[in-house]
Amino acid sequence: MTGVDVRPAGTVVVSGVSSDAHTWNLVYLQLLIEELGFEVVNLGPCVPDELLVDTCARVRPVMVVVSSVNGHGHVDGLRLIRALRTRVELDGVVAVIGGKLGIDDGDAEQNAAKLVAAGYDAVFADGAGVGDFRALVRSLRPELRPELRPDLRRELRPDLRPELEESA
Repeated sequence: MTGVDVRPAGTVVVSGVSSDAHTWNLVYLQLLIEELGFEVVNLGPCVPDELLVDTCARVRPVMVVVSSVNGHGHVDGLRLIRALRTRVELDGVVAVIGGKLGIDDGDAEQNAAKLVAAGYDAVFADGAGVGDFRALVRSLRPELRPELRPDLRRELRPDLRPELEESA
């Protein structure tokens, strides 16, 4: 095909937490993210925090996706995001975590709040479906973001135009 831009929209790092040996979730996430137009670096299961952070510093992804199936995602995820957010060169990288983040479903809201407070941009609870996750990934594609596309500004609601023009 000619005239079709097939460059990836950016790179996303996908990883399990250090205590989780599951792989099916990571493969599913990789395929989903690739389908949405991104290149994926899948670090696999049982990833040490330092390896994930160092890989992100080298790759400079637009997003980091952390997944847990074993119920320890809350504990491992807190430690991981603190390490990631200490790296100045990773400022602005979107970081999300999802899956079975605790062993007691009654703690899900409290765990999610702690994870966001520690530095995750979004937390996707076990069983929540993928609709919100897809929307977040799509929002990272520059060609789908009107504020980054001057040619789409005229299609925006009139009350949004001045704000976007000021930020240009």
